Amino acid sequence: MLGAFAVGKTSLVQQYVHSIFSDKYHTTVGVKIEKKQVRANDTDVDLIIWDLHGEDAFQHVRLSYLKGSSGCIYVADGTREQTLLTALNLKEIAENTLGKIPCIVVINKSDLRDQWEIDPSILGDLKKQEILVFHTSAKTGEEVQQVFQLLTRKIMEK
Repeated sequence: MLGAFAVGKTSLVQQYVHSIFSDKYHTTVGVKIEKKQVRANDTDVDLIIWDLHGEDAFQHVRLSYLKGSSGCIYVADGTREQTLLTALNLKEIAENTLGKIPCIVVINKSDLRDQWEIDPSILGDLKKQEILVFHTSAKTGEEVQQVFQLLTRKIMEK
């Protein structure tokens, strides 16, 4: 899980792994690791989910956290357009480090869609580049299971 500060990475993981949401914001320091066993392509899979600390102009992702990753979810906050640029920058950094691995771009906070700043044409451009884009809400659970299930299947296929 990669993205800017306060985009909802930890909340998405908590919603997926534990089916919970909290309005309280807690900064992730370093990395938080969660595990969930799922079934994908008729196989039991142990997902080890690394929730990396948020990125901004003053911090850079530790490349050592990325090594060995089988897939990535890049998270942006729909109410803050800059976070999409951060997510796409992190995607580029990760691809330079890891090569081509399955990935999904998530625009979180769809429960606040009336406050979104991200231009829909940018999302259309991403889809034209065959980048998988989902609109999620860690608060309501919208599309959260689908994102992780699809990424798991893509990792299994690779």
